[in-house]
Amino acid sequence: MLPVLRQSAATVAVLIFGATAALAQTAGKAPKAVLELFTSQGCSSCPPADALIVELAKDPELIALTLPVTYWDYLGWKDTLGKDSFARRQKFYAKARGDGQVYTPQVVINGAAHAVGSERPEIEKAIGQLATPGFAAQLTLKEDNGSLQIRIAPTRAVTEAAGVWIVPTTRQASVPITRGENEGKTLSYANVVRGMVRVGDWDGKETTLSAPLSATQAQDADGYVVIVQAERPGKHGFMMPGAILAAAKGLAAR
Repeated sequence: MLPVLRQSAATVAVLIFGATAALAQTAGKAPKAVLELFTSQGCSSCPPADALIVELAKDPELIALTLPVTYWDYLGWKDTLGKDSFARRQKFYAKARGDGQVYTPQVVINGAAHAVGSERPEIEKAIGQLATPGFAAQLTLKEDNGSLQIRIAPTRAVTEAAGVWIVPTTRQASVPITRGENEGKTLSYANVVRGMVRVGDWDGKETTLSAPLSATQAQDADGYVVIVQAERPGKHGFMMPGAILAAAKGLAAR
């Protein structure tokens, strides 16, 4: 399918990766990349990309997320996992990059580059290019007394404004499709994002932020991710997402 839309967006999606509560958790080896797959159950080109993200999600050095969009719902099947906020996030990325490229399946790598979501060589090439300097900070997560402690330790100087987000996910999901371009298929997904919420600012210095564990919870979520992402003002006061500066996985125990 790979149609290209050139539109401006309206609101920033806030990521909050849902989970409940092991008493404590700390980040292991820092990931080298965050992959955001923008996909749709109404897109005939998307199933190979969905399957690829399932495979890439098994790599402990990658955080692979699925963000189903809604702009293909008119094709005969309404995406059961889709959110308008994900479509807006994708458009914000295109506007921030300045290339206007919005399509499915599209993978955004570390908030800075994009590739066709089913093209593994393209994705791996972008990961290699962006992973060379590494993330600008390392995150350590700890759940304690109903709160999530997020420790941010810079690994290099950062001068741009950044936000801290908690992002809830469903680690595995399968959806049978009964209409539209993928009729008759059952599509499998990894780390479906269930919402997005900003929990603080980061000024580039070592710091620890506290957020309620309720911020990691969302319907059907069984895991979460925390990201630190550069941002800059756009039109009408909306913040444009930039490069991802740090990321860490969290796990939920229900």
